[in-house]
Amino acid sequence: MKDIKRRKLGSSDLMVSEISLGSWLTYSGGVDRDQTEACTRAAYELGINFFDTANVYGRGISETAWGEILSTYPRDSYVLATKVYFPMSDTDSGLSAVQIKKQIDNSLMRLKTDHVDLYQCHRFDVNVPVEETMDALSEVVRSGKARYIGFSEWTADQIEAGLRVAGTEKFVSSQPQYNMLWRVPEKSVFPYCAKNGISQIVWSPLAQGVLTGKYKPGVKPPADSRAANPEINNFIARYMADETLEAVQKLEPIAKEVGLSMAQLALAWDLRRSELASVIIGASRPEQIRDNIAATGISLSSDVLKAIDTALEGVIVYDVPASL
Repeated sequence: MKDIKRRKLGSSDLMVSEISLGSWLTYSGGVDRDQTEACTRAAYELGINFFDTANVYGRGISETAWGEILSTYPRDSYVLATKVYFPMSDTDSGLSAVQIKKQIDNSLMRLKTDHVDLYQCHRFDVNVPVEETMDALSEVVRSGKARYIGFSEWTADQIEAGLRVAGTEKFVSSQPQYNMLWRVPEKSVFPYCAKNGISQIVWSPLAQGVLTGKYKPGVKPPADSRAANPEINNFIARYMADETLEAVQKLEPIAKEVGLSMAQLALAWDLRRSELASVIIGASRPEQIRDNIAATGISLSSDVLKAIDTALEGVIVYDVPASL
């Protein structure tokens, strides 16, 4: 097994594995505790040093699981990220100073650590002045509870608003959805962040598993798949149109031609971008991690990239639809 390459995270001093492990739909309740531990330990032992979670994943379940598992390893041997914003109760949500202070303490307790390496705003809070949010995040860093701050799914205008708050800590990371089918961040988020020392940590690089080719047009999803599970299939619906699934099937011969699995091709496609520090994968079995990390260090030729664009012509999303 080759070593996983590492990349610098924005203007920070963190070096993160270009393949990272996330816990969104899996370790928040999508898979059982034994599988969670098996996958987490496999990732660590295979060279993944970057683990991304959030307080809302299973309302603390994911953070608790990783607190129990990761705390058995030296704290300085891995980079730990979590997030704040979504409701943790009927009265606890958002990015107010009160909530940020409360939620970071609760996250640290569940994660069994005195600090996270990266604390991220899970979304932008339109109901709280950005100055209040930035001041509160800066206090989290200056108190030693987080080393750096980032955000997920902010627009370029929202990012600029945060960066313009005087006297506050600066963002080092952006976490948008990005894959062969969903290229929305390329238009404004990628270039704006690149100018401001902010790296991308992208989620859903496999389009919820669609880019592995396991979903076939006109065929009911496998019973044990994400698409068939109503508890974790909310985001996959946008990729399940037969037209999209037919286009994805055209990627299979391209992957075979370069000796890669469909998943490896999709991850290598993401990692061609220098703006990316890491792609976040999810896994319910250790063997999925082993397959995914083989994408590290892969360089795709211009001919392969053109073939991918041709195969997916007509189903690629470049701009956010008005309904989203």
